[in-house]
Amino acid sequence: MRPPTTHRPSPLIVLAAAILFILLAVLEAMASHRNPGEGDPATPWLVHIWQVDAALAKQDGGAAERAWHDAYGAALGSRRWEGMVQVGDAALRIGELAGSRKASEARARWTYRAALFRARQEGSLDGVLRVAEAFSALGDREVVAQCLRIAERLAARGHDAQARDRVSALSERLATH
Repeated sequence: MRPPTTHRPSPLIVLAAAILFILLAVLEAMASHRNPGEGDPATPWLVHIWQVDAALAKQDGGAAERAWHDAYGAALGSRRWEGMVQVGDAALRIGELAGSRKASEARARWTYRAALFRARQEGSLDGVLRVAEAFSALGDREVVAQCLRIAERLAARGHDAQARDRVSALSERLATH
């Protein structure tokens, strides 16, 4: 029996993805008329995410790891779901560079679960749906189903037909994915 082969993306693909994330971060900073080095008090993790992506662009796994830990701490302290999702996404990008997919997925799952808890506590349908998409990308159908049940309850609580439609649409899309 042959061991399963692991697919490692080419360094060029990792570099291109990192440059794209850096470009998006710079554009966001320019659009909000903020200096990217200063960050935003409402999103203290973001400057660290930029550092992760800059380190990934240089293929410096050690610097990316250090920046990720700083981002995690800032997101944890913020008590916002958005930060935890972005930190989970960054963990996956680091794993792609380091070739440690299982470890990065474990980190991402941990932060996505924290994001789900926070989004539910905030009553954020957007947050719960975003976490459902993240878990779907990881292939975790059980947690996706949990997210969708929470989303259905949030949508029903708001008596908003559009919210219920969004939950249904995502549920259908993820079911076919």
